[in-house]
Amino acid sequence: MSIKCVIIDDEPLARNVIKNYAEQIQTLDIINSFGSAVESLSYLEENSNIDLLFLDINMPLMDGRDLLKSYKFNFPVIITTAHPEHAVEAFELDVIDYLVKPIPFPRFIKAIKKVQDRITNNLSANEKEYIFIKINNKKMKKIYYDDILLIESLKDYIQIITDKEKYVIHKTLSDFTESLPPSKFIRIHRSHTIAIDKVNSIEGNCVEIRGKRYNIGRNYIEKTKETILN
Repeated sequence: MSIKCVIIDDEPLARNVIKNYAEQIQTLDIINSFGSAVESLSYLEENSNIDLLFLDINMPLMDGRDLLKSYKFNFPVIITTAHPEHAVEAFELDVIDYLVKPIPFPRFIKAIKKVQDRITNNLSANEKEYIFIKINNKKMKKIYYDDILLIESLKDYIQIITDKEKYVIHKTLSDFTESLPPSKFIRIHRSHTIAIDKVNSIEGNCVEIRGKRYNIGRNYIEKTKETILN
């Protein structure tokens, strides 16, 4: 895992300290550095590959606090400053850590560990959930839950319908529905289980998915509407 970093600090010596520390950590990659927040603005706005920002507070024209208040960054920010008195305000602006100069290397390591943990947690949260189904009596096929539109009963078989493919497997709709996460799928009829987030509209006793209408069974209508509308 390579963490692409940007440094903003008006002191060349302070920038060099961060660069030297980063060279000791294999996962850190300094991709750019700036002597002022103003110089960095266009770069920060135009580049989406930044994973971490080292940001000084006291700088001319625009200080680090101004930058944090003006922009909502989707990557962690570590404050590097000689002024410990701004720590509370900085943490209120959602920085991941606050390093006071001169920065001891062990303290730098601790801050980077926080960043690594956050990135790892974010990656885990964004992993797509899936299920394996048996097709052709022998082949196991991975199906991502997010790709499923609905599941249709065909007596002792079901048809799993995705955006691109349809898969027929030997299983009952009841059994297969029970294996799905209830936060993502709901049975609306004795013949259909649908993906909740794929519903485009609901009218009367019908839901619409990708331009097709599907009836909601009488015994399912109250729970279906409550789940979809809430």
